Amino acid sequence: MLHKKNLLTLAFLVAPVLVLVGAAEIADDRLFERIATNLCISLVLVLGLQVFMGNSGILSFAHIGFMGVGAYVSGVLSMPAQMKGMALPELYPVVQGIQLSPYLTIFIGGLVAAGVGAAVAYPLMRLSDAAAVITSFALLVVLHTIMVNWSAVTNGPRTFFGVPKVTDIYLAAGFAMAAILLAFVFKESRTGLMLRAVRDDEAAAEASGAHVSILRWRGFVISALMAGLGGALWGHFITSFSPNAFYLKETFVILGMLVIGGPMTISGAVLGAFAVTFAFEGLRAIESAINLAQLFPGPVVGLTEVTLACGMITLLILRPGGIFANTEIGAWYLLRRNRKNSDPGELNDELENRA
Repeated sequence: MLHKKNLLTLAFLVAPVLVLVGAAEIADDRLFERIATNLCISLVLVLGLQVFMGNSGILSFAHIGFMGVGAYVSGVLSMPAQMKGMALPELYPVVQGIQLSPYLTIFIGGLVAAGVGAAVAYPLMRLSDAAAVITSFALLVVLHTIMVNWSAVTNGPRTFFGVPKVTDIYLAAGFAMAAILLAFVFKESRTGLMLRAVRDDEAAAEASGAHVSILRWRGFVISALMAGLGGALWGHFITSFSPNAFYLKETFVILGMLVIGGPMTISGAVLGAFAVTFAFEGLRAIESAINLAQLFPGPVVGLTEVTLACGMITLLILRPGGIFANTEIGAWYLLRRNRKNSDPGELNDELENRA
């Protein structure tokens, strides 16, 4: 059961998503709606990564690989049979005639991603922290290599096309709000509480009866499920993609969102997704305006990425734990409201204890 501070945090975090949907409806602008839809999908992915990384303290590079699993599974199962003959001429006959509702295949894609995560993750979760990070990167490479070379199902390194377009701002926002709720439910569950205990003091948690590998495995599977759902949503939004969409570039974007906002809190994950998305789009507009105005002899390339990276570095130097390092926004608001006249040092100590 969620505490009052978590219910307040839920309200604070769901509200921007609702405002985003309302703004897209009022603006009636295709570009803004596209940005808003991408942002909601990114929220699902970032929150999925936070479920594992924030509670276990272990960085996972494989997250975007499971996004690719969800996208391809949902795409293959929902693609019309006639389109499969053109897009996937080598597809196995047993799958050739299958055409399910895209709304159903989105969930199937998430479940398959969770199944793959469940099958491969347990040995990884038995490793130490540093080794687990390295092997998660190796897992990303393995998943990417399979997507590139399994031509019968993914069309190999070529573009996978013909996916029905069903993801809009409303569907993406619905999944984003559900992801916020799921992240909170997991965080407050027995598994989430014990996983954070392992993160903070593994030896003490093991002495108290915590099974470290099982706890990490559970968090990893839920994270893979959310990544698969996000990938399926993205696939039905973009409709055509290649394996490169699920590799290093997207990995570092999602990691950047989480690290900037604060990996230990759900509030940080949501804020990081909003901040990086709008900063990226704003910088890209500035870069385009500079090139259109021809202020320099040649075209300006990479200004968006360089400026955003410098901003990230500066922010993390000032706040290594991210914007919301330890305290959820609901708890922060309640403590600030109830203790306006308290000693600042005492208030900061209480915020740390409530984290």
